[in-house]
Amino acid sequence: MWSIIAITMLVWDMVLMTGISRVDAGPITFNSALPVAQGEFIFRGQVVLSRSMNDPSTLDRDRQVLTIPAVLAYGVTRDLAVFGIVPYHEKRLELTTASGRVRRGDSGFGDITFLTRYTLLAIDRLGDTRRFAPFVGLKMPTGDDNQVDSLGRLPQLLQLGSGSWDPIIGTSFTWQTFDWEFDAAVQYQVKTKANNFEFGDQARADASFQYRLWPPTLGSGAPAFFYGVIESNLIYAGKNRVGGTIDPNSGGTTWFLAPGLQYVTRRLILEAIIQLPVLQDLNGTALERDYIVRGGFRVNF
Repeated sequence: MWSIIAITMLVWDMVLMTGISRVDAGPITFNSALPVAQGEFIFRGQVVLSRSMNDPSTLDRDRQVLTIPAVLAYGVTRDLAVFGIVPYHEKRLELTTASGRVRRGDSGFGDITFLTRYTLLAIDRLGDTRRFAPFVGLKMPTGDDNQVDSLGRLPQLLQLGSGSWDPIIGTSFTWQTFDWEFDAAVQYQVKTKANNFEFGDQARADASFQYRLWPPTLGSGAPAFFYGVIESNLIYAGKNRVGGTIDPNSGGTTWFLAPGLQYVTRRLILEAIIQLPVLQDLNGTALERDYIVRGGFRVNF
């Protein structure tokens, strides 16, 4: 936990020492199609806490994952942007075994992901901006994927990295006005085999609506704004394979609804949201999510 706090403080020091230009509202749980100006950077930092305690098995599992994903975007041209995502994880799992209650886990940097996004359609009118931007990416096996503890090799879900090269394809859409913004994205990630293990492929569909709560009307200057946010995340994961054999207690469909808030100024955005599962149709004794809490900031420079 203290390592997470130290990294967060370091990132904030970097932000406060950086010259920052205008920023816009956007979705909190996924990336939008908002443009990245040519030659400019966007940095986004979040702290994400995921808790899973609803265990249908007899192991009474309690899994907690604390993650700091650091995202850096760069505008190569007016339409082309590249993104790099570096996550830091603290993963913990408690469960009941024949010898009693045990705790397993690890902490450190995980797998890096690179994305390339190209704006195919851009419509700009006074008070109305629309963007349609497909993207492709690749998750690379940079995280440690072979950690052990006193009980042996950690389960794959507790490893910091997967050891696999996983391609990503998707598209995003943004419609922004003076009063509100709507964002949507669909994505498919192919999971490949490593360490005699293969996660199931993942498909997701995301949507976000942000509405300006304050001030109720726009005036002159560049004041601060409060936005109310509601987001939807529909995620499907295929079944994992262990040694070529399908794991019947893995994969399934989860649908999150997420209320949140954003504080937007000319210099930066502060944001917070909680993802609550309204549907979990998982296979076998797969561990269900209780909630995901996110808080963070975004700056341009």
